[in-house]
Amino acid sequence: METIVKTDQKIQLVDGSFTPSEAADVILALLDEKINFHKLQRISWCEGHADANTQYPDDRIKELENEKRITKEFIASVRNQNKRLRINGVLEISLEE
Repeated sequence: METIVKTDQKIQLVDGSFTPSEAADVILALLDEKINFHKLQRISWCEGHADANTQYPDDRIKELENEKRITKEFIASVRNQNKRLRINGVLEISLEE
């Protein structure tokens, strides 16, 4: 009997139509969680290793902060258009070779 092991997965995190305010809440909350993850990662790497290389989390935090800025600008630009925003956020997970 052969056992089949699933090696990838997709999780539908967000799928819907949102007002600009709702969209901002959803997107900014996700970005904030990811920023906090990298901040905690950086702290963890530095515990007992003050000279730890934190370039990766530092760079990711900067990138995500920039994405927050872009998101806020985009939402502000459409806020007065009386339109809804469609968000489709799929998290894809797979094994690395």
